[in-house]
Amino acid sequence: MARLEGKYVLITGASQGLGRQLAIAYAQQGASGIAIVARRQEALKEVRDRINEVAPKTNKTTVVVVSADLTQPGEVERVTNEVRKRILAEAALQTKVLTIAADLTQPEDIERVVATTLNEFNGKLDVLVNNASTIGPAPMPFLLDYPLEDFHSVINTNLIAPFLLIKKALPAMIERGGSIINVTSDAGVRGYPGWGAYGISKFGIEGMSETWAAELEGSGVRVNWVDPGDMNTAMHRAAEPNEDPTQWADPAEVTDVFVYLASDESQNVNGQRFQAQEENWGQNNS
Repeated sequence: MARLEGKYVLITGASQGLGRQLAIAYAQQGASGIAIVARRQEALKEVRDRINEVAPKTNKTTVVVVSADLTQPGEVERVTNEVRKRILAEAALQTKVLTIAADLTQPEDIERVVATTLNEFNGKLDVLVNNASTIGPAPMPFLLDYPLEDFHSVINTNLIAPFLLIKKALPAMIERGGSIINVTSDAGVRGYPGWGAYGISKFGIEGMSETWAAELEGSGVRVNWVDPGDMNTAMHRAAEPNEDPTQWADPAEVTDVFVYLASDESQNVNGQRFQAQEENWGQNNS
């Protein structure tokens, strides 16, 4: 069963790592439209092409069978109309993938991302995944030596951008009801030496998510946040170059909780923190 059929989704940080895998997983689950956002358009096009390969709904051939006697008056017109109707109906079921290159440290780019998404999806948006983040300088300096410009850049990408995206997307999401999923980290609940602005930004994501969830209670829009755990991504390898990345999860292995939170199965779940690699996703009552 397509768990996301009819859903329109916006994913940031979708050119690689977790965001890329979420776009693929959502397409495989039948999402009607997926807007993927990152800095580089070429990388986003590669993700779109990959989605077309693995999610059959995005590129399958439609075969229409119509029984008719073409010697009879009006039959040709009837067949033509029937074929057109079935092709349009099939096209409506296919996943539309929208690629948007943007710098999320720039408020005007954030406004363009949301406006473009809503325009292409006829004003519909059901799921917002705030996944984009940066670790800042590598190797990561202690706070005492942290360059102010880099600090601003990390906070703008990891915390201010999700805040603005939610604000801009919220009116459309309230119309239909929907799910906001913020990506966090264990560095958002415990301070680690050297994780600097990244950890601080994730502490902010935790608090902001909880506040949004409380303020949106009863609105039809739910807010939850997910710690995906250690993953073998380019960002994680840069953050911990001396560690063995083969011990970390493939991002494709942690998408289940994100599919659940995007689907109607979680329509009554709000204000919860999930751990993608833990039993029951860290939910004692699940």
